[in-house]
Amino acid sequence: MKEQIHTIPISDAFDNAGECPFRYIEKRTEDHVMDFVLGHGASYMEADIRDMTDKEGFCRAHFKKMFDYGNSLGNAWILKTMYMRHIEEMDKEFKNFKPDSVQRSGLFKKANASSNSIVDWINKRESTCFICDSVNKTFNAYMKTFFTMYEKDPELKEKLKNTKGFCLDHLKVVLEGADVDGEVVAWFIEKYDYKNKDADWKNSKDAIQRGMQKLRGSDPSLPPHVLKK
Repeated sequence: MKEQIHTIPISDAFDNAGECPFRYIEKRTEDHVMDFVLGHGASYMEADIRDMTDKEGFCRAHFKKMFDYGNSLGNAWILKTMYMRHIEEMDKEFKNFKPDSVQRSGLFKKANASSNSIVDWINKRESTCFICDSVNKTFNAYMKTFFTMYEKDPELKEKLKNTKGFCLDHLKVVLEGADVDGEVVAWFIEKYDYKNKDADWKNSKDAIQRGMQKLRGSDPSLPPHVLKK
């Protein structure tokens, strides 16, 4: 299969698979989004970009990574407008707040809703992250490319045979996205079998890092992604 721009990241991931090629793709995608948000392209200076980041916000994990990235001015700009949006939204929530017994009682109370509209607003605010959402959208596109390549590219199949399988998180993604084919699914599971692939971890100096990467896709040995000087 002739290599194209959208297939290169897949091939690159299987050449640098480590414990899981899809974790490699996910990490590279996350780094790219971090560069977009805070890198030298100065996306944070664009009003439309800050409008999106203000709306989506950031999760706790990505706020830490943004701090580690090292662009203090960029973080300050993002936080400034996020503060302004939060204050504006909070002001509306407090002005319109009514006790739950008045605003959502009896048959009109929403299922799974909290007893406090301000709590609902906070929960909504904490449920989205600009970086998480961007990474997920890009990663899903890469997964579609992977399945197309798997069907048409014998070279990718050979690379796949030489990997150590997938972390549990991405094994789930692969199985959910694969066509329902008993032989293919059985092969994926067999490739992940610890007895076949990870017997030598007992004597490995990096067994803890590799174990965490295999089980949850997290590699604590990786340094934080930082702004390039």
